[in-house]
Amino acid sequence: MSTIHLTNGDVAADSLRSALRQAGRDDPVQSLRDDLAVGPLRGVDDTPEVRAEFWQRVTDGAPHDGAPRNFQGEFTEQATLLEQLVAGDAQVAVWHAESAADQLTLRRVCYHLRNSPQRLNEVRLSIRDLTDPGAFAHSRPDHATSVGMFAPDILQTRLPDVAPISVLRISRLALEWQEVKQANGETRRWRDNTFTSGTFAELDALILEHASDAWRPAARIAAQLMVADLGFLVSDSLVFWRFRELAASGRVSLRGDPSAWRALELRADLSTCSS
Repeated sequence: MSTIHLTNGDVAADSLRSALRQAGRDDPVQSLRDDLAVGPLRGVDDTPEVRAEFWQRVTDGAPHDGAPRNFQGEFTEQATLLEQLVAGDAQVAVWHAESAADQLTLRRVCYHLRNSPQRLNEVRLSIRDLTDPGAFAHSRPDHATSVGMFAPDILQTRLPDVAPISVLRISRLALEWQEVKQANGETRRWRDNTFTSGTFAELDALILEHASDAWRPAARIAAQLMVADLGFLVSDSLVFWRFRELAASGRVSLRGDPSAWRALELRADLSTCSS
């Protein structure tokens, strides 16, 4: 019987496809393209608009290569994919590492396939599998990892490790997905196998901590946030959204071409920050 492999994100999916090709296999790989660690979740399994509207807001005005993404179309396709997985009979293997987004993807899939537990499998990855000593995950205090960090050669060695998920574990993970949806925090931290809710204000406070009254490269501040111990992996799109939100509230100033963010600079408005 065929196996459909699921990953969180396109980078992970591309790496896994390469690993399967190297192994002489043509198993299908599907990507769930959503960082579930941030943004609203309540209603996410009822309508694609919940997540599409959030990511449209995050990327509005942000630099991008090529045409803007059609989030409504993407999340509608994702909802269809989940429906097809439920209706099908293929084995499903969820690849996940130790990050909030990967773990939430695992729980969401378990929720949708909870009535077909015999079809659910997983491959667990961790910092121990990341053999590249220069990988930035090694510099993170929490050693958080996502499947997209792993090269195809590493993923190929893990292909034999696809293992069934027990019925009890599926039930527990599905329940945890329902709980995080109900909590509906702005961010979700994952530590010690437990999710807790956070706010974007916490991310904003860290941005202001790294800012000063002198102009600094915005990309450098973003890089500092992306390795910070926040309990979730921070994407550049999320960081630059918070830059724009802070600028709109007068707490920071931005200088440079917003369509070329590597040349963008940021400066804190200390009078506003201290008030």
